[in-house]
Amino acid sequence: MSKTGMLYVYSGPSGVGKGTILGPYLKAHENAVLSVSATTRAPRPGETEGVEYHFLGMNQFEALIENGGLLEYAQYSGNYYGTPRAEVEKHLMEGLDVFLEIEVQGAMKIKKTFPDAVFIFVLPPSFEVLQRRLTNRGTEPPAIVEMRLNTAREEMRHAMEYDYVIINDNVEKARAELSCIVTAAKCQTKNMKKLIQKVSD
Repeated sequence: MSKTGMLYVYSGPSGVGKGTILGPYLKAHENAVLSVSATTRAPRPGETEGVEYHFLGMNQFEALIENGGLLEYAQYSGNYYGTPRAEVEKHLMEGLDVFLEIEVQGAMKIKKTFPDAVFIFVLPPSFEVLQRRLTNRGTEPPAIVEMRLNTAREEMRHAMEYDYVIINDNVEKARAELSCIVTAAKCQTKNMKKLIQKVSD
C-alpha cells in the first residue's frame, strides 16, 4: 500500500449534520485528520481560530488566491471558503488520511486536481427535515436561513457526482456507513497495487 495518505472530499448542505457524523470517526482514528478550511465569514459562538476554520480578512484570503496557496476556493452565502494547499499536502505525505469538509463548488475543483480522492455526500432524509434543522439552530436570521436553503437545493443536485452518499436519518447508522465507506475505499484495487505486487512476487 502507498505510504501517502488518502484524500476524502466530504460535502453536504448546511445543517445536514456533517460534523456530527465525522467528528467521532476522527477522534477514533489517529491517522485521520480534518483539513482546517479558511473563510472570510465571522466566527460563530464557540468557534476557535485554527480549529473550526482559519478566519481571514478579505484581503488576506485574496492574497492566498493570487499566490496559489489554495487547493480550491468558492464563494458561499456571500463569503469565501477555501482549502490551504500546504497543510493538506504535508498531512498526505506524512501518511495521514485527510478529510476536506467543503462546499460542492470546491469539491468539483478538487475532482480535477485529485481524481483519486474519495467523494462523499451527506443528504438529509427530506428537504423538510433540513429546513427544520436550519431554522431550529437559531444562529442566523431568517433571510440567511432562506439563502442557505436555496443553496442546499442546488447542492443536493450534485450528489450524483460523488462516489458515495450517506442519508443522515439516524446518526449512529450514518456514522457506521462513513466507516464502511473508508474501509471500502482503502480496499479498492487501485489503492492496493503495492501490496498486490509484494504478495504476488
